[in-house]
Amino acid sequence: MKINFAPMAIPLHRRLQTAMVLQWVFTFLGLAPTCIFLFFYLMFTRYWLISVLYAVWWYFDYDTPARGGNRSPFLCSLKVWEYMRDYFPIKLVKTADLDPRHNYILGFHPHGVLVAGAFTNFCTYSTGFRQLFPGITSYLLMLPLWFRAPFFRDYIMCGGLIPSDKESATYPLCKKKGGNAIVIAVGGAPEALDAHPGTFNVLLAHKKGFIKMAMEYGAHLVPVFSFGENEVYDQVENPRGTWLRWLQENLQKIMGVSLPLFHARGIFQYSFGLMPYRKPINTVVGRPIKVEKKAKPTAEELDALHQLYMDELSNLFEEHKGNYGVDKDTHLNFV
Repeated sequence: MKINFAPMAIPLHRRLQTAMVLQWVFTFLGLAPTCIFLFFYLMFTRYWLISVLYAVWWYFDYDTPARGGNRSPFLCSLKVWEYMRDYFPIKLVKTADLDPRHNYILGFHPHGVLVAGAFTNFCTYSTGFRQLFPGITSYLLMLPLWFRAPFFRDYIMCGGLIPSDKESATYPLCKKKGGNAIVIAVGGAPEALDAHPGTFNVLLAHKKGFIKMAMEYGAHLVPVFSFGENEVYDQVENPRGTWLRWLQENLQKIMGVSLPLFHARGIFQYSFGLMPYRKPINTVVGRPIKVEKKAKPTAEELDALHQLYMDELSNLFEEHKGNYGVDKDTHLNFV
């Protein structure tokens, strides 16, 4: 295989973009186990007191992830996130206002491999979320197991991430003043296994939990489609029915996380590695679907709202696909 090396004369701002994306990739792939190792390693060194004091802090702070986390506006607004935004680049597109007197559930599609669009748009201030949707605070949902990693849990909470269990997800929706939006990558970890370039498979046909949550808390639903999310990584072919897909799906059931075999480019060469491709991601936020609060919705009411949501997501895709290089004959495939 011929290796295509990066040129030596690369502008500083491009190198900074690569550095920021590198830390983001490491955060999601290696920082959690590193923090766990560090916590236990320190216990057997002269710095053991750090782990002990943190354990005490963790005991008293244990419920914070389920109570809206601990977002740090300072961290979210750091200029360095703009380098990550410009690496791809990533753009947030608004199609309608969100009234800050209401709470919202934003359904993010597709998941992609590492949800680059969701993190950059809803966990940092680099794409202008606060300016586009004044009065709205976003919370991105993440698998609860990541909040069991010492040190790491504090870092991701600073970015506005909260666990995806029902207790944590509904906490912002209980605030009667409104102005809160939880962001759910509805397809979750299983959808990452379908994140192949050029595909538009959306794991949604049987996903009704977030619909029921919206009805129980009277939160308006907002479909979000991120064009280009599946384009930033290649993935080893794993069609349903193959031994690889069987293995991945069973490991996902056991571990709670999916293991897509993805690859793209490296830091100093463009032929292989875990750095994503520099391909644009355009995250389009659709029009809100008004939802009336109902503590115990019937199956028929759930089905009707679920179908309406799928129709609105499909309409959003059809409306905007021409702007982002998607063929006119391409349509969403609900799985």
